[in-house]
Amino acid sequence: QVQLVESGGGSVQAGGSLRLSCQASGYTYSSNCMGWFRQAPGKKREGVAIRRSDGRVTYADSVKGRFTISQDNAKNTLLLEMNSLKLEDTAMYYCATDPGTWTLCYVGGPTDFAYWGQGTQVTVSS
Repeated sequence: QVQLVESGGGSVQAGGSLRLSCQASGYTYSSNCMGWFRQAPGKKREGVAIRRSDGRVTYADSVKGRFTISQDNAKNTLLLEMNSLKLEDTAMYYCATDPGTWTLCYVGGPTDFAYWGQGTQVTVSS
């Protein structure tokens, strides 16, 4: 049973930083696609940063240069470093993975990943 557990969300002032973590368990896929998505109230879920297990990463234009996705394989953890946070970054952030996605593993590709975490709230205030 694949499980994804996010942590690290919270409230921060604009310009601040947060680091999200996603602890993964229950699978040992050698090739997979993992990423961070977010959904703000009244808005569609969107891909923020997606990483393929060969190291290829893509970012939403709105977060390029501010967010960094990485993976600690030893700890089976996906990380999202968020800097220079803006009010519009406020959302529920979800970690997701899909072992069947490879070619389409990028921001802007399909978002119907197979496994999702419960989400962690990020709130940016002025």
